Amino acid sequence: MDLSRRDFTRIGAVSLAASLSPTLVAQSAPGRKIGYCIIGLGRISDLFMAGVQSSPNSRVVALVSGHPEKAARYAEKYGIPASSIYNYQNMDAIRSNPAIDAVYIGLPNSMHAEYTIRSARAGKHVLCEKPMATTVAEGEQMIATCRDANVKLMIAYRCHYETTHQRVVKLLRSGALGKINLIQSAFGFSCDGNDWRVKKALAGHGPLFDVGIYCLNACRYLTGEEPSQISAYAFSDPSDPRFTEVEESVTWTMKFPSGALASCATTFGGQMEGYFRVYTNRGWLEVSPAFGYDGLHLRAEYLPEGGPFTTLDEPNPEKSPYHFTLEANHFSTCVLENRTPKSPGEEGLRDMVYLTQILRSAGIPA
Repeated sequence: MDLSRRDFTRIGAVSLAASLSPTLVAQSAPGRKIGYCIIGLGRISDLFMAGVQSSPNSRVVALVSGHPEKAARYAEKYGIPASSIYNYQNMDAIRSNPAIDAVYIGLPNSMHAEYTIRSARAGKHVLCEKPMATTVAEGEQMIATCRDANVKLMIAYRCHYETTHQRVVKLLRSGALGKINLIQSAFGFSCDGNDWRVKKALAGHGPLFDVGIYCLNACRYLTGEEPSQISAYAFSDPSDPRFTEVEESVTWTMKFPSGALASCATTFGGQMEGYFRVYTNRGWLEVSPAFGYDGLHLRAEYLPEGGPFTTLDEPNPEKSPYHFTLEANHFSTCVLENRTPKSPGEEGLRDMVYLTQILRSAGIPA
């Protein structure tokens, strides 16, 4: 399925407008730390807060939660005063809290747009979990609102900041492995029937939005290209009550302008270790596991032009939550130094366009 010219024109226009916009900058001073308000206190937010603990330029200063007891526990852990604990009804009052520079949004997918927009209108920079939204229109509104409020928007693609992924991208860009011919990638797990991820009203869609997006985004940064063609299939076991609202499994292929092909799969129906494997005209490279919080492992065999046969076997010894520390470091630096994040809202919007194309190709209403 060819991506429409309208899709790319829309993204380009939004990106240009964002690049021309002024941005609110936190006053930089030696030892200055960006204060984060954490919106939603689920597992991903717990990991982010733990990561912030090791960050030299970030700190947790406020919470938004619908569970007072849970909020009180985290407030005690991070030394947050009761006056900086908010609920979903009164969170717009964060505008008046000068300790808050930015928010981290770790809510279910369908809530990303609302709380990004409310936070931006309260004058706070936004670090929002992926996927950025559940529709392209929501993503566009998030970008526009942050632009109009003069605040930064970054989508939490933590792999962009993780050391093994950066090492892989550098290797591929160096030309040592030659031309990319094919990428294989997959990620999935067996999802509990009570999980919000199988509730359409909260998740928007199934595994494609939750873990399949890792494969999609990886193929884009591995090739350094945008897919020009997409074809997809989906399946849900009609006898499995978990999948009455969202898809169970999705597979898709992509073709890139260079001729490189990608084959990806994702599921909520069984365990599928997240990985990618890149085949080139001079060898191969893989990271498996690739998308978890630790234990990443790079392997490769290739014959560089004019060089000796090379074998790599590089397990990453870093432990969780180091991904989140690196992610927080980057966004806080962007706020302090008025830089554009490496994964801005426009990056999330591009994925929303491709996710929509995958769904439509698979015959799923997007």
